[in-house]
Amino acid sequence: MRMIVCFFLLLATNVQGQRIAYGGKLKPEQANMDIQHYNIVLAVDMAQKSIAGYTEVDMLLKQPAAVILLDLVDSLQVQQVWVNGKPAGFTHNNNLIHITSSQPFGAGAALVKVQYGGRPMIAKRPPWDDGFTFTQDSLGHPWMAITAEGTGGKIYIPCKDHPSDEPDHGVDMRITVPEGLTVAGPGVLVQSTTSKQQTTFHWQTKYPINNYSILFNVGAYDVVSRNFTSVDGHLVPMVFYVLKYHAAYAPHHLELLESMAHVKEKYFGEYPWAKEKIGIVETPHLGMEHQTMNAYGNHFKYAQIGGQDFDWLMNHEFGHEWWGNKVTAADWADYWIHEGIGSFGDALYTYDKVGEAAYEDIFKHSIINIKNEKPVVLGKDIEEEEAYHGDIYSKGAFFMHTLRFVLGDSVFFPALKKLATDSLYTYHNLVATADVERLFSRASGVDMQPLFKLYLYATDKLSIHVKQTAFNEYLVQLENFDTPLPIDISTSQGVFRQIVNKKGITINSTSTPIIDPQVFYIKKVIYE
Repeated sequence: MRMIVCFFLLLATNVQGQRIAYGGKLKPEQANMDIQHYNIVLAVDMAQKSIAGYTEVDMLLKQPAAVILLDLVDSLQVQQVWVNGKPAGFTHNNNLIHITSSQPFGAGAALVKVQYGGRPMIAKRPPWDDGFTFTQDSLGHPWMAITAEGTGGKIYIPCKDHPSDEPDHGVDMRITVPEGLTVAGPGVLVQSTTSKQQTTFHWQTKYPINNYSILFNVGAYDVVSRNFTSVDGHLVPMVFYVLKYHAAYAPHHLELLESMAHVKEKYFGEYPWAKEKIGIVETPHLGMEHQTMNAYGNHFKYAQIGGQDFDWLMNHEFGHEWWGNKVTAADWADYWIHEGIGSFGDALYTYDKVGEAAYEDIFKHSIINIKNEKPVVLGKDIEEEEAYHGDIYSKGAFFMHTLRFVLGDSVFFPALKKLATDSLYTYHNLVATADVERLFSRASGVDMQPLFKLYLYATDKLSIHVKQTAFNEYLVQLENFDTPLPIDISTSQGVFRQIVNKKGITINSTSTPIIDPQVFYIKKVIYE
């Protein structure tokens, strides 16, 4: 259980460096654009730490447009731009490409091709810092990774870099590297071809995908594989792109990943990308969630849960296949949906393998890491760097723990699975906190908005007042919450679950009552 607590601490205390803005208020020029597909064709020069090639952006323009606006970091140089096969004018500064023409671009389909290259941003402290990492493995082979969650896809591809728009028809990626190296990417490997001491790897996903998952890793990899049978009976390839000298670790690691997948399917439904693969790739940084190809750099350091090896990092990042990749927030303001529900899912592995007491112990310990310095949901149109703080993990997960207690398992778990499986909330349909609140309200038949507001939009704690009113008699009442809540109260006769409201209830006990002894609430208890 300690590894989960340490994980919350790790994420809460690692403050990110200054980043190029990602998210925020959508620019009007980009609100007019609906991205359909990206086609990325690049060669990587490992020695020069550079890239060169082009990206095609297939989009629909809702209205005629004087300008098409794409994001691309200034460290890369744009050489030429075409729109529907015709050269177009452009400027590239402030990490934006303004594309213009003598006549407005017509409404409807537009194919924008951008030829570019140069030396991309270098990550200083991945995965918390974004950029490319060019390094070597222990045998001296070139090794490259990309991290982009804080800056987005514009770190190396021209794109509409906003969480509210994912390419509806996915991505094709053709990456050329020196012969002997392997590219690991999202989706399915269509083919690899070698010519003139270079190999081109064609990766393709037909699913929508968030921009920070549109990336690749390069290394001297072996590919170790096995098959996974999903809860719905689909045969899904599992592949591990592992450094050659670590290949012996891979079969056991995939066994652990299979166990994690079965647990997550139990609570969240079938693995979301069953038509493509379950993939992981060894990276020089600790790890990061990337759709169908999670980055892994935890060096096969296992803890024990239920007498079995367990990798906390892989369990957390793999959970993002549901929370962040399949269920995706349209605004970074709702980041907790990715990290909070994902972190709650981490604890469900312990619940499933060890039981309720071990699960509850996780939250008894993790509550000390909740800072409560600012709300989990800070408003609307929030940039990633502002939205990212430790409480989206720890308090977001604890909120789900509280919600489970308030609603009971018979309501909570089916509603959670509905959130992860219903087309209203998945794939093409992005979500907000209000959507999650309405779902749980409908499932329970109770207005859950007050609880969502208390935990996610405020820094208050649930305040409970306990007053001795007579010999061995106490009044227990809520102070700052209008809706009745179930609360466990430990008395001299045992622990009893009571429905408590602002009016309060009377408890008889020869000892001072202990409120919420198993810690299902973030609370303060005032004794009088």
